[in-house]
Amino acid sequence: MAVNAADTRLEEQWRDILAVHARTMCEIDRELHPHGLGASDFEVLDLLATETPAEGDLCRVQNLVGRVHLSQSALSRLIGRLEKDGLVERSVCVEDRRGVWVALTRKGRDLHAEVLPLQRRALERMLGG
Repeated sequence: MAVNAADTRLEEQWRDILAVHARTMCEIDRELHPHGLGASDFEVLDLLATETPAEGDLCRVQNLVGRVHLSQSALSRLIGRLEKDGLVERSVCVEDRRGVWVALTRKGRDLHAEVLPLQRRALERMLGG
């Protein structure tokens, strides 16, 4: 089957998007590494900070699935690491025993606030045109 010009352009666009994503994730990883975080760790902390603005607010883990670029099992492992580091707390949903709640701890909120400017500067460098 012959590849037409439109298909080639689409493929090039897709590869460009993937390249920008990869470079940006690497830059965020580099910036956050001294703070013990990677880009995916930050993304979860950032979503939790947005979803649960007040201390003690809870977010269902299921609400994070699909908003981060991780499988459900990878997200669960990442949340487990964040919990081990004292950045989040997990609890079982009483109404639905299959559901899991997650909340930022004070330490998690403080670390998020500390590294947020670093992540935003990395985004600006990589995507700010």
